[in-house]
Amino acid sequence: MDTSLSTIAVVGLGTMGTGIAEVLALAGREVIGIDVSEAAALGAVASLEASTARAVRRGRITERERTDALARFRTSDDLRAAAGAELVVEVVPETYEIKQQVFRELDAIVSPTTILATGTNALSVTRLAAESQRPERVLGLHFFNPAPAMKLVEVVSSVLTAPPAVEAVTALARELGKEPVAVGDRPGFVADGLLFGYLNQAAAMYEANYASREDIDAAMKLGCGLPMGPLALLDLIGIDTARTVLEAMYAESRDRLHAPAPVLGQLSSAGLTGRKAGRGFYTYDAPGGQAVVPDALTPVADAVSGAGRAVASVGVAGSGTMASGIAEVFAKAGYEVVLAARSREKADVAKGRIAKSLERSVAKGRLTAEARDETLARITTAGSPDAFAEVDLAVEAVAEDLEVKRQLFAALDKVCRPGAVLATTTSSLPVVAIARATARPKDVIGMHFFNPAPAMKLVEVVRTVLTADDVHATVRAVCARIRKHPVDCGDRAGFIVNALLFPYLNNAIKMVEEHYASLDDIDAAMKLGGGYPMGPFELLDVVGLDVSLAIEKVLHQEFRDPGLAPAPLLEHLVAAGCLGRKTGRGFREYARR
Repeated sequence: MDTSLSTIAVVGLGTMGTGIAEVLALAGREVIGIDVSEAAALGAVASLEASTARAVRRGRITERERTDALARFRTSDDLRAAAGAELVVEVVPETYEIKQQVFRELDAIVSPTTILATGTNALSVTRLAAESQRPERVLGLHFFNPAPAMKLVEVVSSVLTAPPAVEAVTALARELGKEPVAVGDRPGFVADGLLFGYLNQAAAMYEANYASREDIDAAMKLGCGLPMGPLALLDLIGIDTARTVLEAMYAESRDRLHAPAPVLGQLSSAGLTGRKAGRGFYTYDAPGGQAVVPDALTPVADAVSGAGRAVASVGVAGSGTMASGIAEVFAKAGYEVVLAARSREKADVAKGRIAKSLERSVAKGRLTAEARDETLARITTAGSPDAFAEVDLAVEAVAEDLEVKRQLFAALDKVCRPGAVLATTTSSLPVVAIARATARPKDVIGMHFFNPAPAMKLVEVVRTVLTADDVHATVRAVCARIRKHPVDCGDRAGFIVNALLFPYLNNAIKMVEEHYASLDDIDAAMKLGGGYPMGPFELLDVVGLDVSLAIEKVLHQEFRDPGLAPAPLLEHLVAAGCLGRKTGRGFREYARR
C-alpha cells in the first residue's frame, strides 16, 4: 500500500476542518477543502491566510513557506473534488445521517485504495464503516481543538479496519508533528471518554446549586492546574456537542455519570449553546466571542453576609507537611502563629521544615533574607493545643481520621477563647461531624488548603448548616490577606475539587481494567488532548493510592452511585501495598531514593 498520503481532502470547513487543513498544508500536503457553504470555504481561506501571517510574524515559518502552504490549499463546494485524494477526512456535523451520506457519496467518487477517516468523537466508527463499500479502509482520526496547537491525535480502529490503513494514517500523524494514540471504537475514545464524564459532573454540580459557576471553574483551575474550568470548557466545546457525546457514551455504558445533566438539555433547547451562541453557562460579548461579560448571575466582588471577626493570631495544629505549609502561609502574611504538635520536638521539626522552605525562596530571589527572618520570628512552637488559649483562629491539619479530628476539636473547645474561629482542613470528612464535637458548632468551618500550601492558591471554604455568617465572612477575609482564592462549598463529600477529580481518576483506572488503553496512552491523551499538567496515573501515584481509595470510598458512601464505586484494580494495588511514589510502586515502579 502506498502510505505517502500526499493529497488529502477535508470535508467540512468549520473550525476543526479549517484547523486540520492548515496543519496538512503546512506539512506539505495538497489539501482540498470541501464544504457546501461558500461562506465556510471563504472563511477557511481567510483563516488560513491570517494564521499563517501570524506564524510568519512570530518567526515560526518563513514567508516562502507561507506562500507555498496557501498555494497547496484549494476549496470546492462539490464532493467530487475529492476524487484524486488518497485520504479523505470528514468533519461534518455530528450526526449519523450526515456522516453516512458523505461516506455513501465518497464510495462512488474516490479510488478503491483511498482511506476514509471520520473526525467523530462520539459516534460509532464501526457503524459508519458498515455503511461504506470499503469498511476495511474506514477509521477514525480524532484531532483536538485547536488542531494546529494540540498535539494529540486519536487513531480509531473498528473491528473491520485493515492494519495497513491504520499504519498509513499513524505515520501521517507523526509526520504532522502530532502524537498518535491507537484506540478502539467506543464513544469518547480515551480523552473525551474521561473528559466528558468530568464535565457532566461539573454541570450537575452547578445545576444542584452546590457552588457558583465561577467557584467551580476557579476550583478546578487553581486546585488541579487545569487550563480552563469545566463550565467555561463546555461553553467552548458547545453545550449541544457535549450533550451529543454524553448521550452516545451513556447509550453504551448505561453509567449514570454519563447521563447528560438536565441543564445541558435545557440550555441546548434554548439555543444557549456556549460561545458560538454568545451565551451558555456564561454570557459573551458576541456570538463566537471569547470575552465573558457580566450578567444576572455574576457575583458581586467578594460579597459576604455581614462583617467578620478580627484575626491577629493563628494557631496551627499538626506537624506534617500540610501543617508546616499552612503555618508558613499565615506567618508570611503577617499573622502571629502558634504551631502546636503532639510534642514540642515535633513542632520544632515542623518549624525547621518551614525554615528550609523559606531559605529556598531566598535562594530563588522570591523572598528577602529580612522577610525570612521576620516570618520565622512570628512562629512559636508548642507541645499541645493548650497554647491556643489566645488565638483568634485555630486551624487543624492533623491526620484525616474523623475520630482524631473530633478529639482535637473537643480539646480546642475547652482551650480556645469564646469567639475564636475553629477551622478544619479536612478534604473528605463531614465538617459538621467535627463541629458537633464542640459546644460551639457555629464557630466551626472548613478551610481546605491544597498541597503544597505555600504555592497553591485555592482554599475551599466549607460552611455547614450550623456555621455562623460572621465566621464565614472572617475566613473569606483571612483568605484575602494570605493571598489565597476562596471558593464557597457546602458540607458534602469531596467539596468541589475532589468530587470532580476522583471520579475522573477512577474512570481512568476502569479503562485500564477493561484493556481499552494503556497507562502511557491514557496519560498522554489527557496531557496532550486535555491540557492536564499530569496524566491520571501520574497523579494517582503522586497523591497516593491509599489516599485516593479512601476518597473514592467516601464519595461512594455519600452519593451511593454505582459509578463511583472504587475500581477493583485500585483496591487490589492498595491491598498489595503498592501505594505510589511513596512506596516505590503504584501504577508504575519508581527508583528508591
